[in-house]
Amino acid sequence: MNNKLIFGLIWLGFTSYAFLLAPPNDPDTLDLIINLSSGKVQDINPLIVALFNLMGILPIIYTSFLLFDGRSQKLPAWVFAAGSFGFGAFALLPYLALRQPSTIWQGEKNFLLKVLESPILGIMITIATLFLIFWGISNGDWSDFVQQWHSSRFIHVMSLDFCMLCLLFPAMVKDDLARRNIDNPSIFWLISLVPLLGTLAYLCSRSLLDKTITTNKQQLTMNN
Repeated sequence: MNNKLIFGLIWLGFTSYAFLLAPPNDPDTLDLIINLSSGKVQDINPLIVALFNLMGILPIIYTSFLLFDGRSQKLPAWVFAAGSFGFGAFALLPYLALRQPSTIWQGEKNFLLKVLESPILGIMITIATLFLIFWGISNGDWSDFVQQWHSSRFIHVMSLDFCMLCLLFPAMVKDDLARRNIDNPSIFWLISLVPLLGTLAYLCSRSLLDKTITTNKQQLTMNN
């Protein structure tokens, strides 16, 4: 079974579950989203606050892969990257299903790509992610979260979306490793077996494409 079919079936199954089998919509969902978006979180379970903010960080991580990968794709990767900020895995899975394997970098990096590739951004994202996880777990009300997970479609689907996004990183990282001439299977397995944290470690330490290209040119010169 090829990757296109696998990701297509995952998207279909996830979408069907979210709209047909997940708990019903809570009448207070819109107010909750507005309060979370505006920072009015004093009376909201910290676990939900942390999860909501993490769902804003994950698309940034994916964008740091998609915009490089999209350079050699017929698909406009930026559309799916932008969509992920509002729809998470619902927007990313179609891209993973339709994209072609891409292990070669083409062209120059613009300012946005340089920022997305910067280890400084990776470190900032890692600090923010670790803070949210620690703060949410240490201050959150787990019994309330479980109750809302069973009764609110928004909380239920957002939680599953978070898990889905954490597990899908290897699908993007594999080609990114090859694109940067990183031949180290242990890195890929670290990212696969340690969801999210493994990917963050990679973002903080991955080699820059300019250096990779220079290395390739030097190797070709030496071989000639």
